Amino acid sequence: MTAAELTALLLLCTAASFTPGPNTTLSTALAANLGFKRALRFVLSVPVGWGLLFSLCAAGVGTLVMAVPALRLGVQVLGVGYLLWLALKLWRANTLAQADAAQLKVTFWQGVMLQFLNIKAWMLALTVVAGWLAGRDDMTHRFLLVLPILLVFGLVSNLTYALVGTLLRRWLADAEHGGRRLRWFNRSMAAVLVLTAAWMATL
Repeated sequence: MTAAELTALLLLCTAASFTPGPNTTLSTALAANLGFKRALRFVLSVPVGWGLLFSLCAAGVGTLVMAVPALRLGVQVLGVGYLLWLALKLWRANTLAQADAAQLKVTFWQGVMLQFLNIKAWMLALTVVAGWLAGRDDMTHRFLLVLPILLVFGLVSNLTYALVGTLLRRWLADAEHGGRRLRWFNRSMAAVLVLTAAWMATL
């Protein structure tokens, strides 16, 4: 892989990983509501799920999903529905206690599966496969180089957003303000999820 190809891949990964989306939004919201330790399992699930998804796309499964209308629609419908369900939970959580009682949490395996319900993730994986792997004589070597890069970006971006949520946690939960800060933060995060779901539905 040339230096130009590697630079282009790093720029794509930076833009795709650090811009707001379902993963980064959830990492922030979970850390702000439940604390860093309890958000960490979701943070770790993102690169695992993304790595599995990318591997399937490299093997040709992604092309099938995007080419068969029923499969593509199924991914979109399930993904949009899941994000809206999470948005509703966030919208209703006005205090840290309510967030905990409402089980505003995403398990490790739910986080892994969320990657497969994100049509944006499928499209991004196919873009990387088409641009950096497909048709190359050294495809296996390239795959072994590209995969760790994608995993690192997936981990670092969500870890960064979770740390931001952790730093905001005490300020958001300030009892003096009657939970208003946390309520509006959660509703803002819920709105981002809704907007993401709406965008995914149009792809």
